[in-house]
Amino acid sequence: MEAKKEIRDGMRIDWDVAIPMDDGVVLRADIFRPTAEGRYPVILSYGPYAKGLAFQEGYKGLWDRLVKAAPEVLEGSSNKYQNWELVDPEKWVLDGYACLRVDSRGAGHSPGYLDVWCERETQDLYNCVEWAGTQSWSSQRWSSPASRSIRFTLSTVPISTIRAVTRP
Repeated sequence: MEAKKEIRDGMRIDWDVAIPMDDGVVLRADIFRPTAEGRYPVILSYGPYAKGLAFQEGYKGLWDRLVKAAPEVLEGSSNKYQNWELVDPEKWVLDGYACLRVDSRGAGHSPGYLDVWCERETQDLYNCVEWAGTQSWSSQRWSSPASRSIRFTLSTVPISTIRAVTRP
């Protein structure tokens, strides 16, 4: 699989970027960031919910309930990049963040066997965070929309290249 790059909807988007794991498997990620060159804090999403599956297509009933209960979700975004349990890059990139979405092992475009909450997944997530910290567009600060579960998962491993932050 080859990564694709484009500038669209006011964002620099890298589709299906390869993130190598320590055991040779390559996970795939989409990266949304500002078009200007620079170093940006990273909002990292990692999981099995298919980074490329639009919320309103993959979970239509839930999307309809969300829009009815919280119509403000439609404001300031086309919502075409909105995914289940992930931040909307059209809203965050404009505030100077990079959104990194990783398909976990065995999900979406990442090969392998899906086994959530296992040791291998912890190591994969660690590798993704460390990888993000080494990228030229990363400010070496990160957060996550699922920060409680991701931070819990990562609490057993030392992160050396990047530190956790919350949105100002």
